[in-house]
Amino acid sequence: MSVDLLVQKIKEKSNPSVAGLDPQISYVPQYIREKAYKEYGKTLKGACEAIWEYNKGLIDALYDVVPAVKPQSAFYEMYGLEGEALLHKTIQYAKEKGLYIILDVKRNDIGTTAAAYSKAYLGKTDIDGEEVEALGIDCVTVNPFPGTDGVKPFIDDCKLYDKSIFVLAKMSNPSSGEIQDLITDSGEHVYEKIAKYIDTWNSDTIGKSGYGAVGAVVGATYPEQAQVLRKLMPKSYFLVPGYGAQGGGAEGVKPCFNSDGLGAIVNSSRGIMCAYKKGDWKEEQFAEAARKEAIRMKEDLNSVL
Repeated sequence: MSVDLLVQKIKEKSNPSVAGLDPQISYVPQYIREKAYKEYGKTLKGACEAIWEYNKGLIDALYDVVPAVKPQSAFYEMYGLEGEALLHKTIQYAKEKGLYIILDVKRNDIGTTAAAYSKAYLGKTDIDGEEVEALGIDCVTVNPFPGTDGVKPFIDDCKLYDKSIFVLAKMSNPSSGEIQDLITDSGEHVYEKIAKYIDTWNSDTIGKSGYGAVGAVVGATYPEQAQVLRKLMPKSYFLVPGYGAQGGGAEGVKPCFNSDGLGAIVNSSRGIMCAYKKGDWKEEQFAEAARKEAIRMKEDLNSVL
């Protein structure tokens, strides 16, 4: 299973973290923006050219430190077709550097639409008998709201094409509790019910690492809930957002891990991407600053595991 590859890369780099690639044009150093605008103007093309140089610099600085990157598709889609092309280029470049790719899309629907989403990201599209892979990524985030018949197409493609998914369970944002913390008729929180479904969906996908293809998104900002969820999903890998810029720290993410020091990969986006904006870094040192922050994060996480 694809999760075995993720575990392998985490072990090789002794680093349970993932660098989020959620680029906004304001994050890009001014000198890179000016260069792109001079050639393409303040257009969608100009913005994407600037972000492309920024992304390449970050990947070059991080690929031997972090096991994975997590592009968030929304930050590319807002630049239209140019942004979609940028996303594909970024994914391909990260793959060439040997990184595990988690595409944060949080997609889902029902029936054939869910299947189409899964083909777009995990599987292959049939073109008159020829199966063609659109993206070739390792993993995506999935919304569980449609229930089993919405998630099943993704699980089927995980098995068929050796991929994995992270299903939203308890998110890191402040208002996540408005729905996810509601108490159901059985006396359980909604996030606990989702966790039990994830554990069931995951049960026949367990790989050599002891973990399965169906993981869970569990926010670093809710350590008490994470402790409950870890017990409910012992063989599911956790994708943990909320570290750093959103307020989560190493102690807060510790409950997401199992006793073996595995079981979770912690995301930092702005904290790594915008590290050069803190301290005495020059704009031209954005990649060096990102690398230093990624190493600091690695050491911080390992200190509590």
